[in-house]
Amino acid sequence: MMNTKIEPFILNRANSWLTGNFDEETKEMVKNLMDTNPTELIDSFYRDLEFGTGGLRGIMGVGTNRMNKYTVGMATQGLANYLKQMFPELNPIKMAISYDSRNNSKLFAKIVAEVLSANGFKVYLFDDLRPTPELSFAIRHLGCQSGVMLTASHNPKEYNGYKAYWDDGAQMIAPHDENVIREVQKITSVDDVKWVGASTNIFSIGADIDRIYLDRVASLSLSPDSIYRQQNLKIVYTPLHGCGRKLVPEILFRYGFRNIHMVEEQAIADGNFPTVHSPNPEEHDALNMGIDLADKIKADLVMATDPDSDRVGIAIRNHHGRMILLNGNQTAALLFHYILTRWKELGKITGNEFIVSTIVTTKLISEIARKFEVNYFECLTGFKFIADVIRKNETAMQYILGGEESYGYLIGDFVRDKDAISACAMIAETAAWMADQGKSLFDLLLEIYQTYGFYKESLLSVTKKGKRGAEEIQEMMVGYRENPPLTINNSRVVKIKDYQMLMVSDRITNTETPIDLPKSNVLQFLLEDGSIISVRPSGTEPKIKFYFGVKENLERKDAFELTEKRLDEKITCIIASMKLK
Repeated sequence: MMNTKIEPFILNRANSWLTGNFDEETKEMVKNLMDTNPTELIDSFYRDLEFGTGGLRGIMGVGTNRMNKYTVGMATQGLANYLKQMFPELNPIKMAISYDSRNNSKLFAKIVAEVLSANGFKVYLFDDLRPTPELSFAIRHLGCQSGVMLTASHNPKEYNGYKAYWDDGAQMIAPHDENVIREVQKITSVDDVKWVGASTNIFSIGADIDRIYLDRVASLSLSPDSIYRQQNLKIVYTPLHGCGRKLVPEILFRYGFRNIHMVEEQAIADGNFPTVHSPNPEEHDALNMGIDLADKIKADLVMATDPDSDRVGIAIRNHHGRMILLNGNQTAALLFHYILTRWKELGKITGNEFIVSTIVTTKLISEIARKFEVNYFECLTGFKFIADVIRKNETAMQYILGGEESYGYLIGDFVRDKDAISACAMIAETAAWMADQGKSLFDLLLEIYQTYGFYKESLLSVTKKGKRGAEEIQEMMVGYRENPPLTINNSRVVKIKDYQMLMVSDRITNTETPIDLPKSNVLQFLLEDGSIISVRPSGTEPKIKFYFGVKENLERKDAFELTEKRLDEKITCIIASMKLK
């Protein structure tokens, strides 16, 4: 401990946990950190967990910067205090709570329910683990003022989190998220929390909400006849030890699919995620067992959802019969093209419809919108901003779907967050629709590239852990702002979009134009050759993310692999020119 300097405010915070009204096990853990692990002590106490793009999220353990029963309880008391201010006329204020399969998620959900009930709230607590999108649906269906989902989404097993929702079923955005933080910061002691719950205020929900939610998802189907003819399409699904294990197979069956194969080893709810390094459908390794099963039974589609079942990754067969993984942009392209095609064929497009994606999602989506003559909105990264666009436009226009590159999609507006349950159903339906034409999802992807251009994207995440890591990420952003590159990969930077300054700088015309979005710490460099590089610190993880987008025309289907190779090489050269590897 003598070799590591610990700032006095951190020691004061740690000592308050030794002398305060904390249980003995917690005190022993804090004392052990003070005696043996000063670096971990600093990381555990140097700040309070904050609401980012995904809410409250952190490593489980003792300390103010960790997910534990005390930080969860204090956050809940702060949330309760804010809700009382916002809804003074309501008695009781209503809340819905759900949780996923992560370690301690059920415990944290119980603590949230008890604190809220002790504050006089009427609490609807799911009787078992349920997906994030169903929690979002339940908030609106039950007329709640807020909701909480206990999950850390796709993060590694040491993480847990707390997604806070508003009365529209969407995750909180400004000013509510910032105001809740201020209220939480006012909770300076665990003694400020009403810990003793009132069981008469807690109501169990489950199968009743499942049925109503799945009815709404079933109503999204656009090609039931194709599914009927292709009902034996072989589908492999894995919930990656999460809470999609019940509702995804059920909705696929309700859609009409009869040949569904679950990866049984990963159908067991387990917060240790024993069969994967990380339960993240963005990572190739997470789908390996599903692909192995698909090869064994000759299936053409593999789908994997993350622990809280709001995101889905897929694998499909290419023209060589080999399973390939699609990135989130490619899956989005399939869904947007299919759904808008069917809406047009069914005469549902009137010119008053809209779709949404984010500033780091493939520009292919805007091209698809232009072709089908539907309104297109672009928003900041995070599905809460897509939900905000829906909320602002729902009385004037009809929302069709939204999506983002990080494997999240939302079809229909009865949920206000990413929904892998409905996305799985519609991905399978897209496959059936193509099979009905004697084609595959890979065929559809090639047709999209031939029609709109071959857009290729890649993501590079640079991890910087701990207090120093957070400082390094901010230093990188300052550097890019103060000394922006003139060229990247020998191509001139012709525009810079700064979403923190809300300004577009055009280097060709030497003009500046405003950006009409909320502030966000994101930079985009637009190159003369059409490439786009976006730089964004993560709001939920100790990472800075670099998004790369390049494009070429795809003249012929048989030129796919050669064109893809050139695009991949171009991205590699961009990364090298920015000295990121």
